[in-house]
Amino acid sequence: MTFLEIFQYGFLLRALAAGSLIAALCAVLGVFLVLRRLSLIGDGLAHVTFGSVAIALLLRFQSVYVSIAAIPCVLLSALGILKLAERARIYGDAAIGIVSSLGIATGIMLASMAGGFNVDLFSYLFGNILSISPFELGQTAVLFVVVCATVILFYRDLFAITFDEELARTSGIRVDRINAVLVLLTALTVVLAMKVVGIMLISALLILPAVTSLQLARGFRTAILLAAVIGVTTVTAGIVLSFLGNLPTGATIIFLNFSLFLAAFALRHLRR
Repeated sequence: MTFLEIFQYGFLLRALAAGSLIAALCAVLGVFLVLRRLSLIGDGLAHVTFGSVAIALLLRFQSVYVSIAAIPCVLLSALGILKLAERARIYGDAAIGIVSSLGIATGIMLASMAGGFNVDLFSYLFGNILSISPFELGQTAVLFVVVCATVILFYRDLFAITFDEELARTSGIRVDRINAVLVLLTALTVVLAMKVVGIMLISALLILPAVTSLQLARGFRTAILLAAVIGVTTVTAGIVLSFLGNLPTGATIIFLNFSLFLAAFALRHLRR
């Protein structure tokens, strides 16, 4: 099989299209999360997604609707992390740890008690983007437009709270509302990304392209654009390489991202 012949497969074209959209979303949001030291919220929401998927499978949702069914639980959990940190007066990482452990415990408990859907549930742990359906591709495209439009709409406020939350608050920006917008967008993206790299590796897709771009970029917008380019390139290359080499797609994408991070890290030190 030649390189060009692989593009005659419809499932591969759907995987490339969906993967590119999700990679761009993860990269853009990842820059805000990394700079705000909220990188691990992606990991925490991924664990919540595991529990939400278990609930959806227990309620016998069809596989193409599982992502949609999981969205409400993940959105509520994202807001719960913010409220828990605010009301209980604990640090954000502690709130993320509490909610994520509850999510993963829910998934394991339901899988143990119900049985019968363990194979389906654990397939979400490692992802399988090559099985994405036309409906899921359309759903990804719609949510891509929604998330991008929201980021553009709140860009100035997101930029302000990223670098100085207290100054943003005194400037009249409703910091709590913008924080809620950011975590809700992250929650939506995490649910979508579980098909690409799996629940276990979602946080890598949010963090690695962002930290790689921050090694090289000298401006905030440049960092966002570069992160999106890195994310789309590594996901596209990872899908093609995994298909040609019969490798796990999620792991291939992560190794490519880590290789680029090492290269960017070395290049940054050579510049000095």
